[in-house]
Amino acid sequence: MRWLDPATAPFIPIPAIDTEPHSGLTLGLIPTWLSTNEHDEIERIVAPDLIHSQYFGWGSHMRVLSYPSADTQWYVVGGLKERVEREFDGRYLTGLTRHGAVSWSVEAIYDRSGTQRFFGLGNQSVRGDETSYINNQALLDALFGHNFNPRLQLAYEARVRYVEVLPETLRGLPSIETLFPALKGLGSEHQLQHTALLTYDTRDSPIIPHSGVRYVVYDGFVSRALGSSVSYTYFGAEARRYLPLGRDVTLAWHVGARYMPSAGNAPFWALSSLGGDRSVTNEREPLRGNGFDRYMDRNMFAGGAELRTRVAGFNAFRTRVSLELAPFLDAGKVFAALGGSPFTHLHTAVGLGVRGVASPFVVGYVDIGFARGKPAVFSGLDYPF
Repeated sequence: MRWLDPATAPFIPIPAIDTEPHSGLTLGLIPTWLSTNEHDEIERIVAPDLIHSQYFGWGSHMRVLSYPSADTQWYVVGGLKERVEREFDGRYLTGLTRHGAVSWSVEAIYDRSGTQRFFGLGNQSVRGDETSYINNQALLDALFGHNFNPRLQLAYEARVRYVEVLPETLRGLPSIETLFPALKGLGSEHQLQHTALLTYDTRDSPIIPHSGVRYVVYDGFVSRALGSSVSYTYFGAEARRYLPLGRDVTLAWHVGARYMPSAGNAPFWALSSLGGDRSVTNEREPLRGNGFDRYMDRNMFAGGAELRTRVAGFNAFRTRVSLELAPFLDAGKVFAALGGSPFTHLHTAVGLGVRGVASPFVVGYVDIGFARGKPAVFSGLDYPF
């Protein structure tokens, strides 16, 4: 009976159900082991899996996520499937609380993904132009930040990236080069990306915030003169706000904009992106009724809000877990002209997030979004913003 009691079970048998709009149906099992400290806080997660992908057959992953302190985190994830897909992601971050003079992080990624989509450029790209391709990429990213105080940081980020866009046909979809033969970014490109970021952050937690703000402005470039195969520039800003409306209710909202003044030579995969379930500074913003990269162009504006409400709490797997419901609204657009209005012709998505929260480090979620009456389901770790 010990194995059936969530308070004493040695691992969590988590079903793997992935129906993200572009990935097809993936089913499997994730046996998850949790290690806790003397405060019953999770400090390590070990989570292998065995899965079956609709497109790529059987596969397996190994995940190790470690939270040794509030100031330091690291993780390693690796996996493969019978056909096409391979992945590795390792990241180390320290100085998260910014109480010291320096914060830094380093990340290495190799990812061969076979479910990428491209619908054309612009805010009015149509589903009838949907194409598929294989994205084979590797990158090394390093960020070094000087902390003036725990709230204010100036950082420099360098990213070396190699991307190879390969032809593929999925589920009868045409390959990308058949509909868009002149698209910049087909084949292989490499780049060295330089970004400066100024961040003002008063959140009470960088992972599970209940109050405070995070404001970021950034500016960067990629140049052939410094060894890249392409050249372009970009700048942007992002704001996130967390308002406690009671002990168990937090109103979270965010808004972000990214502009590319010189992008005539930029590969399509470097353009601003709207879609999916994740806000990533200087990359993409969520629209949880659509898959990743649903809308792409030089410039992008997006915003959203969700009401995070904790409705239950219980002891499980040697830690305290809270169940959270979060109705949400996402909105945004992409556009080509620097002077274009960011507030007209917005795409929207509404839905409900179901989250399991094990403070202070772990959030697991299933978000169900609707756009134009069609559902999209996303799952994973951490809040969308």
